Amino acid sequence: MAQVELIMPKMGESIMEATILNWVKQEGERIEVDETLLEIATDKVDSEVPSPVAGVVAKILFSVNDTVEIGKVIAIIETEGTSANAQASPSLAEPAAAVPAPATAAGPQLTAAPTPTPTPTPTPQPATAASANASDRFYSPLVRNIAKEEGISVSELEHIPGSGKDNRVTKQDMLSYLEHRSSAPTPAPQQIATAPTMPKGPAIDQPITDARANSNGESNVEIIEMDRMRRLIADHMVSSKHTSPHVTSFVEADVTNLVQWRERNKTAFENKFGEKITYTPIFIEAIVRAIHDFPLINVSVDGNTIVRKKNINIGMATALPSGNLIVPVIKDADHLSLIGLTKAVNNLANRARDNKLKPEDVQGGTFTVTNVGTFGNVMGTPIINQPQAAIMAVGAIRKKPAVVETEFGDLIAVRHMMFLSMSYDHRVVDGFLGGSFLRKVADYLEAFDAKRAL
Repeated sequence: MAQVELIMPKMGESIMEATILNWVKQEGERIEVDETLLEIATDKVDSEVPSPVAGVVAKILFSVNDTVEIGKVIAIIETEGTSANAQASPSLAEPAAAVPAPATAAGPQLTAAPTPTPTPTPTPQPATAASANASDRFYSPLVRNIAKEEGISVSELEHIPGSGKDNRVTKQDMLSYLEHRSSAPTPAPQQIATAPTMPKGPAIDQPITDARANSNGESNVEIIEMDRMRRLIADHMVSSKHTSPHVTSFVEADVTNLVQWRERNKTAFENKFGEKITYTPIFIEAIVRAIHDFPLINVSVDGNTIVRKKNINIGMATALPSGNLIVPVIKDADHLSLIGLTKAVNNLANRARDNKLKPEDVQGGTFTVTNVGTFGNVMGTPIINQPQAAIMAVGAIRKKPAVVETEFGDLIAVRHMMFLSMSYDHRVVDGFLGGSFLRKVADYLEAFDAKRAL
């Protein structure tokens, strides 16, 4: 019998670690080639890791909720072969050599950490655990998010005992600590007055009262803990508002020609190409054309420099059955025809809903579009998807009376109208550029050829 070491696969260029969500197979169980061994999560997507070989799971080296750097051995599989080597999963194959984790906000990895008794009321500190990197103790993204949300400082986090592997702090450790922490006595007024000056908002190291006991005396409430994806979305949205000064512009567009063309051709389109055509690929086509006219919309900010992206990669916000949101990306959208855009939109949307997106599917976007009309909304003020500089929302298409210019004069007619709105980073996109770009998208939609051939 030979032993094959299964390593944590690399899930994307910027992803250096993943959290184990579930072991589908347990020690002693038989597994076949390409059969799922475990499920993992990154800050982008959840993924299944298949086995590269057939055999028996001999050893599982990490537990559920452990966060593991890429390249580390996570399991050992016994096979019928005679040689042993380290392998990644076949669909996510990477070199077997371990890749050291970078010095990020998570802090470098240590083999163990002390576990002193938790201090209910620690001395206030000006830095929180989520933003500090001075600590040598390893914390998973979930633990860091909880610490950031609850205002737990670095020094306080260091004193929380961990029950995980190598004394790592787990989610349950955090929840248990917070329950004890919330019952600590409130500091006396003179203690607060002498504490260091803190930013406006909840004091970082002050005890946090349990929401269930602080709902204006109400007891008939339900406390719902955010899932991992909702926490990531929340952090991303707050970060975007802190990073970019948002400005939103609006235009109204007459899309009657577009609607009539789709109604006449949607059945023939599906019969010919095997794809249902929605409005989304048509909107993306107009956005791509407008980006060619105004390329400084397709940028990001790096310090005091503007990075203009030559590739046009359009992200499309997609609602998941769970209610969460994910933004898969159509790469080089300007190289695709309307048929190609339709196939890309449908493929990404279906895989997003089936939880089958890969990390590279949600990376590299340069501009994002979100369809708030799907929910019957006529307009919205979307939050920029960092590090992009702009995001467009398309509203519901509704029949409305409108003034139509004809050779016989102005007439009132029933038209299909919709609102387009765009939020943009006012550091690099001013009102002229943002407004002109948005108007150009509307012009392209209004000029859609009602006689366009399939």
